[in-house]
Amino acid sequence: MRYLTAGESHGPQLTAIVEGVPSGLKLLDQDINEDLARRQKGYGRGRRMQIEKDQVQLLSGIRHGVTLGSPLALVVENKDWTHWTKIMGAAPISEEEEKEMKRQISRPRPGHADLNGAIKYGHRDMRNVLERSSARETTVRVAVGAVARKILSECGIKVTAHVREIGGVKANPSFETIEELNQLTENSPVRCADEEASLKMMKAIDEAKENGDSIGGIVEVIVEGMPPGVGSYVHYDRKLDAKIAAAIVSINAFKGVEFGIGFEAAEKPGSEVHDEIAWSEELGYYRKTNRLGGFEGGMTTGMPLIIRGVMKPIPTLYKPLQSVDIETKETFSASIERSDSCAVPAASVVAEAVVAWETAKALVEQFGVDRMDLIQENIRKMRDYARGF
Repeated sequence: MRYLTAGESHGPQLTAIVEGVPSGLKLLDQDINEDLARRQKGYGRGRRMQIEKDQVQLLSGIRHGVTLGSPLALVVENKDWTHWTKIMGAAPISEEEEKEMKRQISRPRPGHADLNGAIKYGHRDMRNVLERSSARETTVRVAVGAVARKILSECGIKVTAHVREIGGVKANPSFETIEELNQLTENSPVRCADEEASLKMMKAIDEAKENGDSIGGIVEVIVEGMPPGVGSYVHYDRKLDAKIAAAIVSINAFKGVEFGIGFEAAEKPGSEVHDEIAWSEELGYYRKTNRLGGFEGGMTTGMPLIIRGVMKPIPTLYKPLQSVDIETKETFSASIERSDSCAVPAASVVAEAVVAWETAKALVEQFGVDRMDLIQENIRKMRDYARGF
């Protein structure tokens, strides 16, 4: 499976073409819209979320609620486009119209793609960069992830995400099942399963906003039900944990990723890092612990996948940092293009989506390509084989 996204932050729409989704997958627009709504929630979001109410249009690759095996076309309209038709329109404009518009953006914001992107593509107007580099693009990636989640669900695999830390406030969640975790996070304004920590996180977000600042945090994605042996130890570019790591850091503002105990492993002896193997007639092979986060040798172990990503604070601040105008070379205080003081809760939904995509893609590649029923049968056979191995 693969997909391509297109669209700008204030353009008419965001589009994804998704190729390789097996035929026979039951898929409705509400399956995707639920996740789009989850992405727009979260304490600390700015005014843009009040403007947009993201809804997907399924324009190809599906008939009567079932995928055909041909490419899917997913479209999410930008409701704010009506105010940007001249600024972001595709058609040429006259010199007079250009003068009526806002001047070109020549002032790069620290922490954004503005300056590097302008140098790379030769843009003197950095709106050409910031429109595409905006996190608005993650909207359609969440839509694609919702399709992947549906594939996983049909194969008995569950995926969810929650917030572990915001602005130095660490959560200590207590839950027994992934369903319980889902319920706790959906009821939390910061998508945190620890109620006491949630209140402290919201307070930290309020303080950051009052100070004209922003804060980041850590999100955790859990995938339950993956059969063992998905991925590869044979080829570096087919290791599933490597693909997931790349997917996490591809999300805007994400700067690090870890599996299981992650970087904590550097402080511990091997006896406190590796997971002992056990076997039972009911479960087959399993690990007594899950410190490695469900991966060994680039492959799944059958234990839950535990992936964490760290998101830096949003770089656009109400007390702006210093930068340099590319035309005058004069120092200035960076402009404000958005007003979120914290987007970690929403980013957890994006992280969930990209992990869902990579795991679903690996399943389809390993257990069949064209038909959902064959993929489901092959996964069932693999689980039975592994249990009795």
